[in-house]
Amino acid sequence: MEMEEKLAQLLAEAVKDIDQAASVKEIEAIRIGYLGKKGQLTSVLKGMKDVSPQDRPIIGKKANEVRDQVTQTLTDKKEALEKEALEKQLESETIDVTLPGRQVKKGQTHILTQIMEKMEDMFLGMGYEIVEGTEVETDYYNFERVNLPQDHPARDMQDTFYITPELLLRTHTSPVQARALEKHDFSKGPLKMISPGKVYRRDTDDATHSHQFHQIEGLVIDKHVTMADLKGTLELLAKKMFGEERDIRLRPSYFPFTEPSVEVDVRCFKCDGKGCSVCKQTGWIEILGAGMTHPEVLEMSGVDSTVYGGFAFGLGPDRMAMLKYGVEDIRQFYLNDQRFLGQFKRKG
Repeated sequence: MEMEEKLAQLLAEAVKDIDQAASVKEIEAIRIGYLGKKGQLTSVLKGMKDVSPQDRPIIGKKANEVRDQVTQTLTDKKEALEKEALEKQLESETIDVTLPGRQVKKGQTHILTQIMEKMEDMFLGMGYEIVEGTEVETDYYNFERVNLPQDHPARDMQDTFYITPELLLRTHTSPVQARALEKHDFSKGPLKMISPGKVYRRDTDDATHSHQFHQIEGLVIDKHVTMADLKGTLELLAKKMFGEERDIRLRPSYFPFTEPSVEVDVRCFKCDGKGCSVCKQTGWIEILGAGMTHPEVLEMSGVDSTVYGGFAFGLGPDRMAMLKYGVEDIRQFYLNDQRFLGQFKRKG
């Protein structure tokens, strides 16, 4: 029968084409060419209308056999080509496990974090506790509770980021101390704490100023605390940060929350007090402010200032890092330039 011969010929051609195919892409093209809606098998079967009724079942069965055989041959060839391709890929991607590996670069702690952690470790060793607070603070705790009345210049809008008339971004970490002071139970012992964290000021960013920077404030409240205790603590801090041979000096100053107040200088670590560009020829470098806690601050927290006293100090880790490493622009700490930050490898 002519139709049966056409089917046999189509099968032979399909098997030959499949056998010669060299890629999965070619196999797909052959499948479409023979079995697709417009393929050769479909074209042959369009002649079924001319087949006699008694021969149609025979031709239909033959057509199904051809379709199944072509489909199976395509599947087998496709699997063989995929296996061959995988073997070639594995061969080309073979890994020699005896070769030395590539060294992975390790990250490191940011230099400002290193400075702060070094200070925290020192104060923890002295029996201080680390107390953190929120960066959004109330006007009452940020100013009034540290003896900064309504008309104080530091409350001016040019210095403070106000969110509402009563909420602001803290300008120092002093409110953490005020909150800790009012909660502390002195029957269980003295209050010795530091409060590290970010603070914010409405300032124009330049080489020595930033609208956001870090601060660590310390507070010690107990009976019989003196200025000598404060000086000894700050001398230990200076030696820890700038070297054992460093000494400090205290100069009278003024801060609303301490009385008396002092500015603290460290002997220049570059010229050892002889005078240079770093210390502006004075031999000394200012590093922080401190003083004896103002009685008003104690009383506002419910602490009897006739029985208890203490000292407070505040310093900037950013400035400490600038002085310690001779960094001239504070903005370098925040640019994430790995060439700059990579210089400060943690030791030990």
